[in-house]
Amino acid sequence: MTSFTSPQGFAAALADLSEPDPYAVADAQIRQAELTKPAGSLGKLEDLAIFFAGWRRKARPRIDRARAIIFAGNHGVTVHGVSAFPASVTAQMVANFASGGAAINALAGAAGLELAVVALDLDRPTADFTVAAAMTEEECLDALNRGAAAVDAELDLIVLGEMGIGNSTAAAALCARSFGGDASAWVGPGTGVDGHGVARKAEVVARALAFHGRAPVTAFETLRRVGGREIAAIAGAIVRARQLRIPVLLDGFICSAALAPLAADNPAIAAHCIAGHCSAEPGHRRLLGLLGLDPLLALNMRLGEGSGAAVAANIIRSALAAHDEMATFAEAQVSGSL
Repeated sequence: MTSFTSPQGFAAALADLSEPDPYAVADAQIRQAELTKPAGSLGKLEDLAIFFAGWRRKARPRIDRARAIIFAGNHGVTVHGVSAFPASVTAQMVANFASGGAAINALAGAAGLELAVVALDLDRPTADFTVAAAMTEEECLDALNRGAAAVDAELDLIVLGEMGIGNSTAAAALCARSFGGDASAWVGPGTGVDGHGVARKAEVVARALAFHGRAPVTAFETLRRVGGREIAAIAGAIVRARQLRIPVLLDGFICSAALAPLAADNPAIAAHCIAGHCSAEPGHRRLLGLLGLDPLLALNMRLGEGSGAAVAANIIRSALAAHDEMATFAEAQVSGSL
């Protein structure tokens, strides 16, 4: 597996992105025109099938193996009371994933997804990013590489999710540093803090942005300064999936925020990604617009864990099934004048 050996190596990987296969796209479009339905009548399902054809380089792509990968990490910024839950809940939820009792266990099973949980040094939270970089260069590279290592070359789809008390604060800081805007425009209730808690989060994010204001605004520096281990791991998984031309199905605000610094450096990185849903976190819809991603679902979800993306995976399976299994007009001996 290609590893990111330095910040410069990570930047080089982000700058040198693979592209979808135009011939597979053209063949998939031809097949769509021949299927027994009026042109365009399956709407976004048709777009998804063509999207997958390009990235998987097959006119009739299938999902034989798909994996939900949930990264977990702890955040030093929780010392400021930015979450409704203590940091110890991260490890408790990882144990719940392992025992099969979480929402993502049920939803991944319903969507036919393998489930992998990658806990990143839960006993060693990141630094409080209002007074220091969240991670050293070595720690950030390690998280990026652990994310990349979770992406198997044999997969046809990866679903990304996270668990980390305090990570909606980190996500807001990542978005503000990547795309601008006041801290208050990016923070939200996260796990359920009240209005006073949201104001406290905004003040913490504003302090972090000011503290790191003179640092380079590169993808790597933004991730290591105001991100978290699980968020950096998601970023590493996204870049590795692009190298392997594996489509990525993103979950909510935190997953999308991991993409934000990458897209600020190279907007083309979002081209192999699909937004599974738009969460109830206020900044998510704004972020998806800046990333150019149209969510498949809007179910007022805000759990994380990859839960919304796992539900959306069923839509992708439906799109590919219709594309692959429908008869053509010629096969069905139906007039092509629909």
